[in-house]
Amino acid sequence: MKILVTGGAGFIGSAVVRQAIGAGHDVVNVDALTYAACLENVASVVDAPGYAFEHVDIRDRAALDTVFTRHAPDAVMHLAAESHVDRSIDGPGAFIETNITGTYNMLEAARSFWVAHGKPDTFRFHHISTDEVFGSLGPTGMFTEETPYDPRSPYSASKAASDHLVRAWAETYGLPVVMTNCSNNYGPYHFPEKLVPVVILNALAGKPLPIYGDGSNVRDWLYVEDHADALLCVLQKGAVGRSYNIGGENELSNLELVKTLCAILDELRPSSSGAYADLISFVTDRPGHDARYAIDPTRIRTELGWRPSVTVQEGLRKTVQWYLDNAAWWQPLQARAGVGQRLGRDADAAVKGHAP
Repeated sequence: MKILVTGGAGFIGSAVVRQAIGAGHDVVNVDALTYAACLENVASVVDAPGYAFEHVDIRDRAALDTVFTRHAPDAVMHLAAESHVDRSIDGPGAFIETNITGTYNMLEAARSFWVAHGKPDTFRFHHISTDEVFGSLGPTGMFTEETPYDPRSPYSASKAASDHLVRAWAETYGLPVVMTNCSNNYGPYHFPEKLVPVVILNALAGKPLPIYGDGSNVRDWLYVEDHADALLCVLQKGAVGRSYNIGGENELSNLELVKTLCAILDELRPSSSGAYADLISFVTDRPGHDARYAIDPTRIRTELGWRPSVTVQEGLRKTVQWYLDNAAWWQPLQARAGVGQRLGRDADAAVKGHAP
């Protein structure tokens, strides 16, 4: 297939691009190259004959129409999104513009192209979303594809809105869509503002390892290359109009996660200053911090035969080793805006300076 991937220079998008090229597909990588994007993420495939890059913002409908006309893709994998919850607390506007208006533009550009080409049955619009749209779980239970939406941050609300748009375009216009909602990703090329890379890089620098609240918040951790494999599986085998939850089947509290990373670092890069876990520091919690996410993967496992191949222990070890081996990738990123700073601490601060 020729696949148009939005956000293909980002963390998850670049994993999809690399895997799709490796599987023999042609890929059109559409990315605005915002602060979290890195073309180095796809450096290994840029010389592949089936790879093309378009520096385009999904908020620019005219530019999207040009991309569809120029490349005539067989499928779309829409990953481009603002995704950092803390940044959404401080500046929700960018999340509304990109995640909602940008998705609307993608749907309309795809629909226009699909109609102009006779509405081929083989065309697919794959919308990639998050488990955060379902809200927060208690100590038990899991998210299924039927769980009611209950977003609790500007980020998750914007993703929920985009999910609803995709379903509406499928029902109203017949656009052949598939959807996925994933759990927390980690792995190589993870931008250094999220928990896993922050812990690794702070530990290497001898800095405090910040954990929100008491560290009891639980997430289901999904290795990014497993996620990319699942996304390509859904694109090719998923039923039109169907949604699939993708989980890592690896629940850990934030405190457990950080302690695991510290133990791996103690083994692979011991510090002369003592155990890395001594750097753990509990900080003021994020406003509206969801307590627990957990994915029930029954549908994707039974209908498509997919399940993750990497355990969280294996994946975290591979991730730590990758960061140890790739300082040339992450060191320049630490100078980008907001990296290394505590964001989203005070919801009231977001309105300061914006009073009428």
